[in-house]
Amino acid sequence: MQTTASAERVHIAIFGRCNAGKSTLMNALTGQETAIVSAQPGTTTDPVRKAMEVNGLGAAVIIDTPGLDDNTLLGNERVARSAKILDQTDIALVLFTDKEFEVELQIMEECRVREIPTIVILAQADRIANSEALAADIAKATERKVITLSALNGEGMEQLYDALRALRSEEQRLITDGFCKAGDKVLLVMPQDKSAPKGRLIQPQVQTIRELLDRGCVPICCTPETMSEALAALSHSPELIITDSQAFDAVYNLKPEGSTLTSFSILFARYKGDITLFTEGVKALKNITAKSRILIAEACTHTPQNEDIGRVKLPRLLRKKFGEELQIDIVGGADYPEDLTPYDLVIHCGACMFNRRHVLSRIEKARKQGVAITNYGVILAALSGILDRVRTN
Repeated sequence: MQTTASAERVHIAIFGRCNAGKSTLMNALTGQETAIVSAQPGTTTDPVRKAMEVNGLGAAVIIDTPGLDDNTLLGNERVARSAKILDQTDIALVLFTDKEFEVELQIMEECRVREIPTIVILAQADRIANSEALAADIAKATERKVITLSALNGEGMEQLYDALRALRSEEQRLITDGFCKAGDKVLLVMPQDKSAPKGRLIQPQVQTIRELLDRGCVPICCTPETMSEALAALSHSPELIITDSQAFDAVYNLKPEGSTLTSFSILFARYKGDITLFTEGVKALKNITAKSRILIAEACTHTPQNEDIGRVKLPRLLRKKFGEELQIDIVGGADYPEDLTPYDLVIHCGACMFNRRHVLSRIEKARKQGVAITNYGVILAALSGILDRVRTN
């Protein structure tokens, strides 16, 4: 279970006021003292995460957030961080404890706008004299079923687990959905340059290979340098070739006529985001000039390498095409500007480190602000002049 990547887990975030019992609930869900519990308001200063397995729900990440009603100077920053957690929340647990509903209703409205499934909880029921009446008031105000819960004595926990299981979608998303079928030979071309982790494959490669094996496909792995030998060793051309986007040119020149070509980045753009919007967004290249401004957004944070695709190769290609004066900003991890309007184009990585909700929230932010957004694989295919010959969907 612990080997399941965080990005592939359902993200369950707990929201509520200071001392609403969020940390106590997190500890009850995880079965250990994951979060510090204290009567002192503001004990949880940053979101706390714990990976776990929920019976019937699968691999999950539980997130404990700071109190939504902390009005101190530092508290305002904590509240802002809690709100940003919504960008990656698959299921929200909103805790109520008294008849003051303002902040709880605000977070529920934000969840409604973002279409985030929400579970309403009357927490600390063991401390409330007339919990049934309060639960009825909360149900009326929220127009939702209310789970009356005490994380300390276990009251209501089974109902919470049932509600979580009911919200978990049964839809199985596949990275290679529609690109191949059982029995197909799939050639995976994976450069092993200095930016690749020593002794390991990068996450998109690992996930794709595992899925192909599970689907009954026949994956064959090679580097761009050994691609010719790999093809020669096959009795017939592979039905599908998946390459690292930075090797598009070399791989396309060796691709057999009957093989379909795509990239790991494009597959993950479909799997995690909106490939239609990404392919539409790349059309913004026709309006880019040396005076334009571009944002490159990476999901992971790492020390730049000499051959780094997002921080070195892509900027070099863009400046070669549009001019050295082209302004390119690069952000990594959780850093992502609230205001995207200064940019003419946003280029996002394949986001193997983010869950789908997080990627879609970034896409939606760009769409609402009228800023074109595309993906590494899509733009590299476009810059190579082969986008119309690469399968994206």
